[in-house]
Amino acid sequence: MLKNFASSPEVQNLLDRLSGQDQLGGDARLKAIVRRIVGDLFATIDDFDITDDEFWAALNYASAGAGEYGLWAAGLGLEHYLDLRADAIDAANGVTGGTPRTIEGPLYVAGAPEAQGFARLDDGSEEGKGEVIVMHGQVRDVDGAPLAGAKVEVWHANTLGNYSYFDQTQSAFNLRRTIFTDSDGRYAFRSIMPVGYACPPAGSTEGILAAIGRHGNRPAHIHFFVSADDHRHLTTQINIDGDPYLHDDFAYATRDELIPPVNRVQGGGIGAKYGVEGPYAEIEFDFVMHPATAEAEEDASTRQRAAA
Repeated sequence: MLKNFASSPEVQNLLDRLSGQDQLGGDARLKAIVRRIVGDLFATIDDFDITDDEFWAALNYASAGAGEYGLWAAGLGLEHYLDLRADAIDAANGVTGGTPRTIEGPLYVAGAPEAQGFARLDDGSEEGKGEVIVMHGQVRDVDGAPLAGAKVEVWHANTLGNYSYFDQTQSAFNLRRTIFTDSDGRYAFRSIMPVGYACPPAGSTEGILAAIGRHGNRPAHIHFFVSADDHRHLTTQINIDGDPYLHDDFAYATRDELIPPVNRVQGGGIGAKYGVEGPYAEIEFDFVMHPATAEAEEDASTRQRAAA
């Protein structure tokens, strides 16, 4: 097996040329990034003696699986790594407290209907098939002041583990809403308890995970974007306590601070306020927002997202 060929002068010269280092034009930062990425790939080919057939098989697989790259980012830990790195930067800068961030995933859809204070997320089609849930809480800053008019975007799967828009059998924006907090910074919604789900069967993500001996299951969870003027945009999700995959999430999104208790109520209480008759599950969860230090921090990342 050929060793350290990637470090040879010939290959180092090739890296300089392919990354544009020998040209005056172009972005210097991008040149350095391209050189590092391709150089690391060359070294990997060296270290594992990767054959032509193995290389092209991988490239063909990646091309065919492009539609699931959002799941690849989750399943291969790339999204979670970005969160860990952002946490480490916060820690180094002395930023503490606040609701923890965690991954967005690829299933957000822009344009969900808006509501003030409260919304019903489900369209009623699964009534009687799943547990009714009422979730409520407050959005406030790190000093405890409520944030009136904060924007809480929420989305989750149905009782079959499917998301509207991507699942054409569901009505438009089923289980998706944008809720603006009231004068006390409070939000609430009624919905149907989501279930966990797995990667698409026979998909490219499942294929990668199976090849390295991993499963592709996620615990039941509810996604959130939370934003408010002059505060950092928050991307997070809560997990439903008791799910068998709670601490074995293929996307590494579970955080202990994001597992609120689920209170089973036989009737009455806050559920009655929102038209729930009979038993329901209650989750109370507050979002605590950091002040923004730059305007760009107030917005979500620029990843490509669906829009209906």
